[in-house]
Amino acid sequence: MSKQDGRGRQVSTSEVDDSSATILHIGMDAFFASVELLDYPELQGKPVVVGHRSGRSVVTAANYVARRYGVNSAMPMSIALRRCPAAIVLEPHYERYTAYSRLVLGIFNDMTPLVEPLSIDEAFLDVAGARRVHGSPAVIGALIRRRVEAETGLTCSVGAASTKFVAKLASSRAKPNGLLVVPADGTVDFLHPLPVTGLWGVGKTTEESLARLGLRTIGDVATTPLPVLQRALGDATSRKLYELAWGRDPRSVTLEREEKSVGHEVTFEHDVTDTARLRSEILRLSDQVGARLRRSGIMGRTVVLKLRYADFSTVTRSRTLPEPTNVGRRIYDEAVSSFETLAASGIRVRLIGVRMEQLGDGDGLGLGLWDPDDDWREAELAVDEVSARFGRGVVGPASLLRAGKPRPKLGDAPGPGEK
Repeated sequence: MSKQDGRGRQVSTSEVDDSSATILHIGMDAFFASVELLDYPELQGKPVVVGHRSGRSVVTAANYVARRYGVNSAMPMSIALRRCPAAIVLEPHYERYTAYSRLVLGIFNDMTPLVEPLSIDEAFLDVAGARRVHGSPAVIGALIRRRVEAETGLTCSVGAASTKFVAKLASSRAKPNGLLVVPADGTVDFLHPLPVTGLWGVGKTTEESLARLGLRTIGDVATTPLPVLQRALGDATSRKLYELAWGRDPRSVTLEREEKSVGHEVTFEHDVTDTARLRSEILRLSDQVGARLRRSGIMGRTVVLKLRYADFSTVTRSRTLPEPTNVGRRIYDEAVSSFETLAASGIRVRLIGVRMEQLGDGDGLGLGLWDPDDDWREAELAVDEVSARFGRGVVGPASLLRAGKPRPKLGDAPGPGEK
């Protein structure tokens, strides 16, 4: 659904009973590309791709015109330009996306205090308590769309339903720039004709497993006996899909969204075979992950290393610590140990990443009285203080210093993307 190009757009065109559709899912339309196009109105209606033109770059985002050529986010830029030679490539500006995301979130919070952000460009809203002030869910959805466009120049799509799952699916069907209301008593009629890929958790492998059973629509899944699904998909997956196929989703809109992982990764301009350089990148990424954990006041217990090779195959290795940590050096020790088990002669790495999972505060994760990372933690907290004052990169691990790359001076303003 996330890769749709707008040709299957479905919107509410007449009055519907929206009294039961009090959960809204709002998704910005081609958000990154739309933000970039604010500076280039003459490019509206032309295929636009956000990313870098370098050979190893991937597509950050694509507008709906480019998507009709089969261009999607995370696709190698070289493939995107082969599919759409006329595509116009615009450089990304992440600080602008964050700024516009805050503006949009402010509009949501004006309408209801029950806002659950999902990512930089989408959120759930519970508007049951806002109806007396602003009107029905459909009226609120329409008002939000008008305000977003008037105050930012961007468009969004709104799905209104009685459950989170159906609301999110409805907003994806309404893209771009539409509103679709699915009343509770219309949920089954809305869901059952849709392809099985509309169910959360159905990726390529699960889709193939369902196809082997002859199940191609959500209605097919709903009318299949649960034991048949369990034999093909296992108990947990089959139960979840069966419930969703009937529109049953008990989750409520929550004010705080728990992060499941914190990570950083880098895609190289050219395949890297130098294991010393790869270890250096692991250190740099681990340092960034540790800093993010400390800024959020959380720790993690599972360190995950991700490698993508030149043939695009990807492997991950995880190591769970006996004690939680937010210290970059400890994260590095575990990640590099995983790397040593994978590093072989002639290894050619396209992407490398480090992330921390099993997040929480120290008490919730069982932090003991003795902290094995105490010395490193003290040093990294000192680095955090300097970075907060003078910007990232002023101090850091000595092994990350590159020959020929000048270090920022104290008092220098941080560079692009560093603030």
